[in-house]
Amino acid sequence: MEWNFRSAEELAAALRAGDVTSVELTDEAIARIERDDKLINAICVRTFDRARAAAHRADQGRARGEDRPLLGIPVTVKECYNIAGLPTTWGMPMHRNYMPAEDALQVSRLEAAGAVVLGKTNVPLGLQDIQSFNEIYGTTNNPWDHGRTSGGSSGGSAAALASGFGALSIGSDMAGSLRTPAHFCGVYAHKPTLGLAAPRGMVPPSAPALPLDLDLAVVGPMARTARDLTLLLDVMAGPDPLTLGVAFDLALPPARHERLCDFRVLVLDEHPLIPTGSAVRAGVNRVADALADGGARVERHSPLLPDVTEAATLYMQLLFSGSVAYFPVDEDEQLRSRAAELSADDQSLDAARLRAMVFSHRDRLAAHNRRELHRHGWRQLFAEFDAVVCPITPTPAFPHDHNPDLLERRIDIDGVAYPYFDQLVWAGLATMPGLPATAIPAGRSPEGLPMGVQLIGPMFEDRTPLRLAELLEQKIGGFQAP
Repeated sequence: MEWNFRSAEELAAALRAGDVTSVELTDEAIARIERDDKLINAICVRTFDRARAAAHRADQGRARGEDRPLLGIPVTVKECYNIAGLPTTWGMPMHRNYMPAEDALQVSRLEAAGAVVLGKTNVPLGLQDIQSFNEIYGTTNNPWDHGRTSGGSSGGSAAALASGFGALSIGSDMAGSLRTPAHFCGVYAHKPTLGLAAPRGMVPPSAPALPLDLDLAVVGPMARTARDLTLLLDVMAGPDPLTLGVAFDLALPPARHERLCDFRVLVLDEHPLIPTGSAVRAGVNRVADALADGGARVERHSPLLPDVTEAATLYMQLLFSGSVAYFPVDEDEQLRSRAAELSADDQSLDAARLRAMVFSHRDRLAAHNRRELHRHGWRQLFAEFDAVVCPITPTPAFPHDHNPDLLERRIDIDGVAYPYFDQLVWAGLATMPGLPATAIPAGRSPEGLPMGVQLIGPMFEDRTPLRLAELLEQKIGGFQAP
């Protein structure tokens, strides 16, 4: 029997029933990687000997009566997570030989749950791209079209899932890095509420693995079904035992509703700063129609929605002001000179990004305070709605673009070119206020490429968009193998 495309939930049931062993699952996954990853290049660090040993231990444990959440299930891990004795480079050539001494907290949680780690998945240089390629490990291709990107920065994980290389993966997200690859590769991902899953050990090479309160970034699950997202989130969620975990236990509230007909959903398919491509718009409308057909209350407009233009600008300010903290002094001076040349009338996102890169501490605090006003606006909106459905990016996966100057790149939307980073406005809608967002498949483009949408939910009510994702999977279908 072919196991590689089964869900983690199905694999767990088969393992409990004795229909298969972890060693058999692991060997089958390894064989598929060895056969198919030459063209995809998703698994950049292979840990097959370790995986086989872990699978053997899992089978021995099960024979003794153990039954942990992921016991014996093959998974992958994004390259940016520390794993003791394995390279953690973030795609940066100067760190190609760096090997941390201890596992990231989330890797420890995976292994404590019984998962079998097959390897680490590819990322862009410094995790700072919407594609996944670097000088050390090369380019990860989209399983649906090898001439297109799998997305970034968790593009290796999404491509691995779409290719049947393990049932689950863990990634991270600050600029859509979980959601965009899921959208491009036709799989599921969940960006948790900011702070819900502890990120310790998901740090740049050679940096100490200390507990951190990240401003925008989260760590989260990727899978081929919505239910598997919940399974893996339950393993990942919870405070760091070195800090908040000393005093607090996690108790996520249940989903607001169990039936599709009880959900109240706001659907957005237009953004004032960038158009939505026709293929993605069709995907959003397909989900909206399914919601309405299932009896959900669907609205297209609400005065409660916080100003999305200001939200996009705030997001770019927070994102880019943080990205330059460690730039060399001479580069900082060049940025200041370029920012000073901007016209006061230039309110483009390009200008917002450049100004943000030379923000003062006062500027940064002002942006944070405006973010708090947006968070309050979202709380008011979620008193009337349970979820917001919207695009993840304006287009399906785009062709590889390795222009080293990211500011010169353009994204083609129905034949018109737009600044490359402007496509981040949809990802930022949930990231800026720290809201949970679940990426789900929503069909295929006319060229046969996967398309997804995101379901944004109320803060710390992650089970609500996850449950809605599960119901929509039952209604419109979910993952399909390339």
